[in-house]
Amino acid sequence: MRIEENKLIMGRFVEFINSASEQLAAELISPDAVFYVPGRIEPLRGPEGYLSLIGMMRGGFPDIQWTLEEMVAEADTVAARFIMRGTHQGNFMGVPPTGKPIQVQAMNFYRLSDGQFVEERGQPDMLGLLQQLGVVPTV
Repeated sequence: MRIEENKLIMGRFVEFINSASEQLAAELISPDAVFYVPGRIEPLRGPEGYLSLIGMMRGGFPDIQWTLEEMVAEADTVAARFIMRGTHQGNFMGVPPTGKPIQVQAMNFYRLSDGQFVEERGQPDMLGLLQQLGVVPTV
């Protein structure tokens, strides 16, 4: 039963990341949760940490939305593939706004406990993102 519950919770999580709702953050994210983010030495922690990650993304892509394309769940772990879509309208990782649309895949692993997220290891396609912004040449 836990596997099916975790899949339902992932649906609520997508609602959370697309809305940046503080109420959903408090409901879904454990205060002790850790989120490992590429390019950061220390993980982000708790609902506030995840909201800061969403805020950073929205700073560069105010219209960003995530679509859950597929997921696999086993025990307390969910593997998910997302597509992020948005328009580069603000500074992002030192890159000034280009006005270009992006469509980037991300592969994330989540661990849940008692209906809340306690860990995430995310891997967005940063190379693809930077190529779409024109910062890195395409091969």
